[in-house]
Amino acid sequence: MSLTVEIRFTLNGSPTRAAVPPGLTALAMLRDIVGLTGTKYGCGEGECGACTILVDGLSVNSCLMFAVECDGRAITTVEGLAADPANDRLRDAFVEEGGVQCGFCTPGMIVQSKYLLSQHPHPSHEQIRRGLEGNLCRCTGYKKIIEAVAKAAEGTP
Repeated sequence: MSLTVEIRFTLNGSPTRAAVPPGLTALAMLRDIVGLTGTKYGCGEGECGACTILVDGLSVNSCLMFAVECDGRAITTVEGLAADPANDRLRDAFVEEGGVQCGFCTPGMIVQSKYLLSQHPHPSHEQIRRGLEGNLCRCTGYKKIIEAVAKAAEGTP
């Protein structure tokens, strides 16, 4: 019999409960227990940013967070951002500027970009580069991603 801990948290705006083993990562819980596969497993070491989520509004590598640490917290994944029309500008900018290629890094990039724009609504290109440093992309060379975030920031009040 394996030990599990029941946790309660808000996931993408909805109250959620899950029974999780104490050593399970938040990433594994989201993908394997809750069934939200938008958050990607990349390196498992907090180096690539593919697993970026928002926890109480802060950017977190979900591969470095235990699922039990989600208890009582507000978790936002790329699926939660996709469901909110307020994020249409960001998503559309990634598509229009070619910031999406293979798509593997895109969920983490979108979530990190959302966090970046919450901290700097009108970021400079340098702030965007710095804000995305922990998110790796093998396809775009970053220029198109930086342009996408800059475009999304245009017209933001």
